[in-house]
Amino acid sequence: MTLSVEPSDTTTISLTDAVPSPADAPAVRWGILGAGGIAAAFARAVTQDTASTVVAVGSRDESKARAFADEHLGDDAAQAHVHDSYEALVADPDVDVVYVATPHSHHRDHALLAIGAGKHVLVEKAFTQSAAEADEVLAAAKAQGVLVMEAMWTRFLPHVAAIHEIIERGDIGRVVTVVADHGQYFDVPPEHRLVNPELAGGALLDLGVYPVSFAHDILGAPSSVTAVGQLTETGVDGQVSIVFDYESGQQALLHTTLWSATPTTASISGTEGRIEIDGAFYTPTSFRVTRRDGTTRSYSTPQVQGLAFEAAEVARLVSEGKTESDRMSWQGTLDVMNALDEIRRQVGVVYPGEERGV
Repeated sequence: MTLSVEPSDTTTISLTDAVPSPADAPAVRWGILGAGGIAAAFARAVTQDTASTVVAVGSRDESKARAFADEHLGDDAAQAHVHDSYEALVADPDVDVVYVATPHSHHRDHALLAIGAGKHVLVEKAFTQSAAEADEVLAAAKAQGVLVMEAMWTRFLPHVAAIHEIIERGDIGRVVTVVADHGQYFDVPPEHRLVNPELAGGALLDLGVYPVSFAHDILGAPSSVTAVGQLTETGVDGQVSIVFDYESGQQALLHTTLWSATPTTASISGTEGRIEIDGAFYTPTSFRVTRRDGTTRSYSTPQVQGLAFEAAEVARLVSEGKTESDRMSWQGTLDVMNALDEIRRQVGVVYPGEERGV
């Protein structure tokens, strides 16, 4: 992609061609492990916007898996295999790649299950509940020679690709500060996965992972992390504010909460200008580039199902025989998980089975 736009241009530039179309990626056969809301969105994106198919769904409740297939797989539903256990799903010989869409607390076990069966794996964010678990999953994938990728879909979206090119071209000078937030209002009972410590609940792993991963995508791993937060009655984080500091002098200011629907915007400020990303910054969206001389350019993303882009990335990698993505590398996942661990340590969130201090 090349964004050949003069600094004085004030028109809106479409990002239709910023990244390859998901429909052009090779076809793979997906098995979906878990039948919740994010799994439904992923299944629709795969079946509607890529050349791939969902050939199997696994749930501990066979009737739930069948209902999921009938509702979300479209023309693939009739041929889809419905499994009443995750073990049966990963053993399905027709499945090339397993998408793990269970709560964070179970990502490690379910990813290892799929890897042990020789399957490639896409693991929903946050990748695991801790860096130690992430290390275990990645080590298993390396030993088995299979692809594993964190499903941080934001990294594969058109507007993010365009933002990287703009930064690399020097349009906003040297990046100084990244600001990002993600807050939603949830009124849920204590047993709900969002606030249940047994399911690795809390704002950070569900929502805060987006601003944390975004800051890492732009600035890399921080040299120090400072965090303050408030806990829910169940003992998980309800709200957290975070500062990433870098030896270069750069900073990231990040926030997440379960208690308010925040703007979910982001900005990247440099010595020569800034990039302002509309909410929700982590979804296909628009942004503006304003330079220090006052000139502004706007960029818009067409209406697309954003999850199709990460599915297409996996399909390309599998067809090329690769085991990790350059855009969401294994080291990048470990960097993000280490930052999340440190934030939880400072805020005081310890999940069942963990030692105090994560």
